[in-house]
Amino acid sequence: MRYYKRHVTNTWVSLKYSTAATMDPAEETPSMLWGLDPMFSAFARLYVRDILQMKESTQVPGIYFYNAHPIYKVDVLGTVVYKRERDDFFCYGVDDGTGVINCLCWKNDLLKEEGNPTKSGGKPSDGAEGGFDPARELEKLRQAQQSRCHLEIGEVLRVRGPVKTSRQQREIMASTYYKVNDPVMAVQIAWMMEVPQLYRQCYDKPPQLQPTATGDSSISSLSKATNTIKDFFKQKSVSRFRPYDVQDLLQPLISSQPPAASADQEPVAGPSACQQLRQLLKEALQILQDEGIVYRKVKSQDEVYHVTAHDTDLRMAVKDIIREDSKREKYAEKGCHILHILSAVRQRYSLNVSKAALELVLKSLECNSDIVSTSDSHYTVF
Repeated sequence: MRYYKRHVTNTWVSLKYSTAATMDPAEETPSMLWGLDPMFSAFARLYVRDILQMKESTQVPGIYFYNAHPIYKVDVLGTVVYKRERDDFFCYGVDDGTGVINCLCWKNDLLKEEGNPTKSGGKPSDGAEGGFDPARELEKLRQAQQSRCHLEIGEVLRVRGPVKTSRQQREIMASTYYKVNDPVMAVQIAWMMEVPQLYRQCYDKPPQLQPTATGDSSISSLSKATNTIKDFFKQKSVSRFRPYDVQDLLQPLISSQPPAASADQEPVAGPSACQQLRQLLKEALQILQDEGIVYRKVKSQDEVYHVTAHDTDLRMAVKDIIREDSKREKYAEKGCHILHILSAVRQRYSLNVSKAALELVLKSLECNSDIVSTSDSHYTVF
């Protein structure tokens, strides 16, 4: 993660950036399809740098686009680098290491009454001594909430809310915000590990919002191809196969006859049905490998794929590794971490076992009560 130099005054940071341009209407997805994207209804955990550079919609002001995903509310965790306070709101500058953004945090009624004494004057109620005192408990609640909402420079703030552009400046209108007590940086480390995964799995992948007009589109055919192969595994209990074993299953998904050309049109050259079938099979097998459903134990000219769910040798290898290594003093208390298991499997069984495939095996072993998961992706035997 790159860090940027900033000039910080006593209580204010000068944010100098040009407001991101609006989306090109020709590239923007119609607003009626935005609801098909899960990111549209979620608080997107984007880096501040990307929030500042998002393009605003030309159809609906206040909606922004990151990699064609429609976004209007975000979730940010960072360090307070400046603050302002007014009667009705706090304004915090939050730095997550990629940029600084204004966060406008409105005060609630309890915070506005900060200086007002309670009606009881802090005295216990007329009830028995040590009994429940509503005024005192309300005061405790106000103080606790005040401590979570009053932040100083250098403290960690988590803020959620919609993104707005005001006075040529991008900012977050906080709907929820609070101070994060993170003395050993556990929350920040967990955040830094989770956000890159969200980018890889969701944010950086283009949305598939356009409904397919026919069942012959590439996206629809690829989805049908992977589902067809998965159904074949379940029905036949296949443990290993070669590509030509499943190639014929995908034949109905390929149009063998090219579209007829009219009399005044020249025939258009394109891939043959055989080439389309091979390409579809290749893409489907790649998706199955990415999901860990299949893997190649040995990469050679003879393409042999193993089905993870039905590979008893892999299951036994993983179980033996956990049983043996859990006896070592290093892993006796919490068990073996998944990355340690993955490294051991690659050394003792196959270099080509992916983390996704290992996760499926671990899940299956846990369902059968062969192993048990502890905290933080650690596994041990009973």
